[in-house]
Amino acid sequence: MLRINSTVSSLVIAALLATAVGFAVQHWSALRASQMRAVSAPKTEPAATLPEERPLPQKWVASAPGRVEPKSGEIRIGSQSPGKIAEVLVRMNDRVSAGDLLVRLQDDEPQARLLAAEAEAAVRRRERDTETVAKLAQERRAAEDAVAASESALHTARLEFDRTLTAYRKGKGSLQEVTRTRNLVTESAEKLEQDRANLRRVQQTPGMPLQTRLEAALATARAELSLVMVAIERTRIRAPTDGTVLQVLARIGETISPASEEPLIVFGDVSSLRVLAEVEERDVSKIRAGQAVVVRSDAFPGREFGGRIERMGQALGTPRLSKRGPRRPNDLDVLEVLIDLEENSPLLPGMRVDVFFKPDATVQAPLSTN
Repeated sequence: MLRINSTVSSLVIAALLATAVGFAVQHWSALRASQMRAVSAPKTEPAATLPEERPLPQKWVASAPGRVEPKSGEIRIGSQSPGKIAEVLVRMNDRVSAGDLLVRLQDDEPQARLLAAEAEAAVRRRERDTETVAKLAQERRAAEDAVAASESALHTARLEFDRTLTAYRKGKGSLQEVTRTRNLVTESAEKLEQDRANLRRVQQTPGMPLQTRLEAALATARAELSLVMVAIERTRIRAPTDGTVLQVLARIGETISPASEEPLIVFGDVSSLRVLAEVEERDVSKIRAGQAVVVRSDAFPGREFGGRIERMGQALGTPRLSKRGPRRPNDLDVLEVLIDLEENSPLLPGMRVDVFFKPDATVQAPLSTN
């Protein structure tokens, strides 16, 4: 009887366990299905009001590389004749005036030729003066003599000016003497122009006779004398305008040639500066004369310098600021643009810069490409 009760109890316990497991499995399945439905269901969030998108204002319409240079441009001064450098009379950053002597070449040979040419011209003049001619021919002779005298006076005035200027730079002369001889050169040049104009007028007088043999011989001798004076003047390298010496590449004792690619003096007027920029072809339509620009330089990080387009080229060309190899068909051409910088800019000639062109709305100057 005890064995029967034990068996019944075991069966009852097994039935209860089976029922509990069934309920647990059913509950877990329902919970899993609910979680899957929650994950797959789309999330609904309240709609957010987005701000209206507006395009940012365009700050630049184009950019281009550029190089700072003097207002007059960089003038690379060489020699018109071969020779040996005898004197270098200027240093870097020297301020000079138009006509000032910068470099002098040895001139022993042309000076000797000058003496011979002067003697020959004097002999030919004495021979001519022994010949009697009519009144019109006498007027022509007087005009020719005046031109020859003015040419000689100008040559002498230039030599005297060079002497006084050299002495002043070496501390052995006075500024008053330099000013006096400079004015003498100017007066002599003006007198020569007047005498040449008078000679042309006399030569066009109706009925003027032809030159005689002696007059022609004198004219030939005077022409030779003028050529020698020109040869001497070419041994003197002068400042073309007022400005500043930027570089001095000449050295005393060097033999130079007009064919040399290297200049003796680099010269320019740095009282005001400009930028030479090269604008790519695709940006040409975005710029015009008078347009405002901003210039940036690596030498002055974080700083901007204002400027305005002063002039634009009329044709595209090969870039000069960046050296390239042989031209290829796909190389871009550029338009040269000159930009006036604002006054008191710390930029220096030769600096590489980046130029940024402002929109056309900033243009205030009248349109012009001249």
